[in-house]
Amino acid sequence: MSAAKVHQLPVQNRRSKAVSVEPPLSQRVALVSGANRGIGLEVAKQLASLGVTVFMGMREPGKGEKAARIIRELGGDAHAIKLDVTKSKDIDRVVAHIAEHFGRLDILINNAGGYYDHDAVPSAPNLEMIRGALDVNLIGAWCLTAAALPLMKRHGYGRVVNVSSECALHAMCGENSPAYRVSKAALNAYTQVLARELEGSGILVNAVCPGWTATELGGGGGRPAAESAEGIVWAALLPEREAATGGFFRDRTKIAW
Repeated sequence: MSAAKVHQLPVQNRRSKAVSVEPPLSQRVALVSGANRGIGLEVAKQLASLGVTVFMGMREPGKGEKAARIIRELGGDAHAIKLDVTKSKDIDRVVAHIAEHFGRLDILINNAGGYYDHDAVPSAPNLEMIRGALDVNLIGAWCLTAAALPLMKRHGYGRVVNVSSECALHAMCGENSPAYRVSKAALNAYTQVLARELEGSGILVNAVCPGWTATELGGGGGRPAAESAEGIVWAALLPEREAATGGFFRDRTKIAW
């Protein structure tokens, strides 16, 4: 009886570690999706307060311009810009605008999200809700990141932060909110595979769970959005000496996938 063949994935050589130069905060440019309210807005405020130039992506920038103006009045540099992460034209236009005016993009916060189908169950699939959750929470983040990476690679420096949720974890996975949970679990997997690809490039990719937050999506009873945003900002500014990539964090502490 002959031995069965064992099929193995090809072994790739580990990439050599790139020597990236951390730009001063005043030179860094960030793009935050879903920045018109809640956690995204607070992330934009906190980054701008540290001297980072922030582009606040939102589907209706007219509604967010007031917030951007307030940030500028406080000394920050913030700009509301139209961005629907499910539309490739929006993605291409935003990245092209940043490239033309700044020539760099150092931080990408994939915060846009939605489709929290709390009352749904897996056995009765709502295909519209499922497709919507995947389009925004996974595919939107995937496409926006792919468009942003060339600008990061240009300078050998970048921080990609995917805003995820602990509800996608095995230990906390329930039967409700199936579309939301599955989309966030997929986002977690994307975080890991992209981080592996970019090892040694100077670009770090991590996921952050902001925790239950008092927002339009999370409802009342959660903690303030400003508090939840702190862990995201921390991941967006990780110094090279820490170089954590491909991880999942909450409040600066690594948690299991």
